[in-house]
Amino acid sequence: MNIKRKSTSLKMKRNTSGEAEYLTFPLFENTGLVRHLFSTRLGGASSGIFSSMNLSYTRGDNKEAVDENYRRIAALLGCEISDIVCSDQTHTTNVRVVDDKDRGKGILYPKDYTDVDGLITNVKGIVLATFYADCVPLFFIDVRNKAIGLSHSGWRGTVGRMGAVTIDAMRKEYGTKPEDILAAIGPSICWDCYEVSEDVAEAFRNEFSKAGQSEQLLLSKGKGKYQLDLWRANQIILEEAGVLPEKIQVTDICTCCNPDYLFSHRASQGKRGNLGAFLGLI
Repeated sequence: MNIKRKSTSLKMKRNTSGEAEYLTFPLFENTGLVRHLFSTRLGGASSGIFSSMNLSYTRGDNKEAVDENYRRIAALLGCEISDIVCSDQTHTTNVRVVDDKDRGKGILYPKDYTDVDGLITNVKGIVLATFYADCVPLFFIDVRNKAIGLSHSGWRGTVGRMGAVTIDAMRKEYGTKPEDILAAIGPSICWDCYEVSEDVAEAFRNEFSKAGQSEQLLLSKGKGKYQLDLWRANQIILEEAGVLPEKIQVTDICTCCNPDYLFSHRASQGKRGNLGAFLGLI
């Protein structure tokens, strides 16, 4: 399948295994410290609007199909379903520390937590999982202290600086220093596709108030409408939190530009499944 990219530098790698296709970051692969992937729509067991690698149990898909999709994702990662721990996303900036007692939650066992958009751990073998259909996935590796974070950041999370909140949680829990972090901004809706209203634009102008920042993020279309660059906004957040620019890899693939390849809430008008971001220490 041909896909549209926003760059000629191919910042994300396309990988195939049978009918399944998934995306990875070379920056992370080269560390040898983690297993990770960002899923696509390809290679799953779901049908209809969920075709075919849907990872949501809550949007109306058949449970058996979603169970099978997780089995296939686990096989791609080289782990067991029982190793995966899922978020409970509600557009917060809440970050949960994950350990062995959380294994399998959200798939094999009920989650005993709510309102969690970020997960961190330093336990080898655990695979963190967060979910998407236009919002921004944020991946973190502390290469010195061997800890990881994975966070969901839509426009509300971005205004709340979810990336910085996650880094701060890793600092408090694991002694993480920003200069030791490798970070990645995953597939999500791009500047060209993401039109927002005046209230969202105003929230970004207020939060990104340094000289020239709002001009980088917002383009007025007139009549109270703007194009918003969530990729650049999250890059600014990570850099201001102390992550070195050369240690940040930004996606070149937009969910909304590629609705047959990736689920997009905006492109499908809400008739869709969920993609997944996965990250675990080896």
